[in-house]
Amino acid sequence: METTMIGREKEKKYLEDYLDSGKSEFIAVYGRRRVGKTFLIRQVIGDKACFSLTGMENADLRDQLANFFFSLRRVYPQAVHPKSWIEAFDELQTYLERLPKGDKIIFIDELPWLDTTRSRFVGALEHFWNGWADARTDVKLIVCGSATSWMIDNIINNRGGLHNRKTHQIYIAPFTLNESLQYFEKNGFGYRQKEIAECYMVMGGVAYYYSLMTPKESVAQNIDRLFFSHQGELRNEFANLYRSLFKHSADYVTIVTALATKGKGLTRKQLLKLTKLNNNQKFTKTLEELEKCGFIRQYVPFDDTVRDILFQLTDAFTLFHFQYAAENKYQDESYWTNSLNSARYRAWSGIAFEMLCLNHIQQIKQALGISGIQSRACCWLSKKEEGEREAQIDLLIDRADQTINLCEMKFSRGEYEIDRSDDETLSRKIDTFMRQTKTRKSLMLTLVTSFGLKKNKYSGQVQRLVTLEDLFK
Repeated sequence: METTMIGREKEKKYLEDYLDSGKSEFIAVYGRRRVGKTFLIRQVIGDKACFSLTGMENADLRDQLANFFFSLRRVYPQAVHPKSWIEAFDELQTYLERLPKGDKIIFIDELPWLDTTRSRFVGALEHFWNGWADARTDVKLIVCGSATSWMIDNIINNRGGLHNRKTHQIYIAPFTLNESLQYFEKNGFGYRQKEIAECYMVMGGVAYYYSLMTPKESVAQNIDRLFFSHQGELRNEFANLYRSLFKHSADYVTIVTALATKGKGLTRKQLLKLTKLNNNQKFTKTLEELEKCGFIRQYVPFDDTVRDILFQLTDAFTLFHFQYAAENKYQDESYWTNSLNSARYRAWSGIAFEMLCLNHIQQIKQALGISGIQSRACCWLSKKEEGEREAQIDLLIDRADQTINLCEMKFSRGEYEIDRSDDETLSRKIDTFMRQTKTRKSLMLTLVTSFGLKKNKYSGQVQRLVTLEDLFK
């Protein structure tokens, strides 16, 4: 549905600057499946590419080379069918050398799919770039792929012939709430901010998932149709997503499955115990790749050490799969609509809203007027004390100006009302935090909620308020 560029202003400017640099550029664009990588590139380069190629999924070397030949023959009729990737890139070089002066833009999409078993594709690409293109000033090679582990290993962190040869990398993240709002407005949806936030909490800001929605249906109808109908287009997307992003995706799924059970996150030691994976470099690499793709984050809890780093799931789509989609045991095609008032919805929406907030920390800081103050976002879990319940604060903004925002994140369909139980819980959290951390910083209780705070005799202890409207900015 999307035909005009929404958001991506920074990424677009980067790509335009690289294409106008006056020297040869090797640009790697990466990010999760369906996030809009190809759309961004095509919007920027338009019809200026002198050669474009898209790799074929699950094709062998012969078919990949045939695909290359047919693509090259469209712009270079004299092309000869190559028998290897070395010959293929030699044909491409011959074609490019015959072109008039000026920048020569080459766009290879789904690059990882070209690297079939024993194809020697990476070596041929290295030879093409190092032996010819890099020595010129007019070659702009843009490569793109959803298989993130391949892109990171073979292009971004390549330790062979392409080591330090890639000139730039651009990560394409999912839409923010503001970009999501722009998308729905431009495509004729009449959804309010709360409904768009709910879409984000389910689909994680992935442009393609939004494109499958229709303005003729409510949010609930769209979600039921896409995820829970027997022919739903996103019914099997979770498995396809991880399989397309990561080679040998089982370990990645095992890790996010474990993290989905613990909202605050798990230490490396806890993850190893829960997943039963081996404690080695491969495990470290798997965590790094999940983080680079935006599925998880790592952070040091307040007043803990680097050894206590926590890994936390931050991908809304993955959370929705585990908390909701995978629980539809009776194959109810209206599962979402039928559970909107259920305990499952309330439990999921609370965690999903916290995740939404964690993905919009900058907007929270902006609403608090502290964007220019050095700070870090973390969480805190109390140490066990005999006879005392554990206390947990899911978001702390620890500021360099000797102030800490203790953030409570609450998803509500109306103004949030603090009752006596909430008041006691908040007071206990603050008292326990002050006693155990012995912090000398000023504490500022901050409520992040959907539609503001209902005033009553308990609301006075909230010192700062951030609403959903603030997160859309």
